[in-house]
Amino acid sequence: MFKLSEIKELIKLLDQTSSVHELEIESEGMKLAIRKPDRPEADGTAVQATPYAYPFTPAPQPQSPQYVVPPVASEVPAPQQQASSAEGALHKIVSPMVGTFYSAASPETPTFVNVGDRVNEKSTVCIIEAMKLMNELEAEVKGEIVSVLAENGQLVEYGQPLFLVRAE
Repeated sequence: MFKLSEIKELIKLLDQTSSVHELEIESEGMKLAIRKPDRPEADGTAVQATPYAYPFTPAPQPQSPQYVVPPVASEVPAPQQQASSAEGALHKIVSPMVGTFYSAASPETPTFVNVGDRVNEKSTVCIIEAMKLMNELEAEVKGEIVSVLAENGQLVEYGQPLFLVRAE
């Protein structure tokens, strides 16, 4: 079965080359065909690719839960825009890894911090789950939480700002 990251990488490589215009790969009973939609010919006319279908065999359903990447918002929410204007004077708490952001230890417990809460260097502000390991993230600065930039259950990237703190 092809991984989404592998397919994206193949598309990127195909897009970057001018000598290869289509690619077909078959692995474990699955067939993947990638083709550039238009390519200019020597006489300046464009050739439109004609799609063709392969017999499709559905992949077996996975036994473990799969993670879905949420779509990236095209517009920044208003609270983030306000915080970014004063961002120069604020301390950013960033994600030390790629993982899932959790604002509380469990769904039944209250969030670690909210806007307006006071924190110190050892205050736990969230949990980042990576590879089934729960990693508590500490504030590392004394001050007041000005903005929470991530949502509970959101996938976060390495270095992504999660909180803004007005340091003392």
